[in-house]
Amino acid sequence: MELSDEMLTEISYVQISKYREKVMKSLNGKVLMPSQIAKNSGIRTNHISKVLSELKAHELVECINPEVRKGRLYRLTDKGDELVKNI
Repeated sequence: MELSDEMLTEISYVQISKYREKVMKSLNGKVLMPSQIAKNSGIRTNHISKVLSELKAHELVECINPEVRKGRLYRLTDKGDELVKNI
């Protein structure tokens, strides 16, 4: 399957940052809180929030309960899921 230019651009965007790549891979097929992502990926929690907002801006992850302050849950979007399969 040939990847679109947009997908290739997103893959390179994620792979430039080890943090982004680790966060994407730890969310693969899961719904997790930032603290769980931090634990799985070995990245400090304060970095996770920044990485999640970057990935959210690229529509690669989504928060499924944005109305809560604590215990927000994140998962890959369809686009994010597709991306993880290709890295």
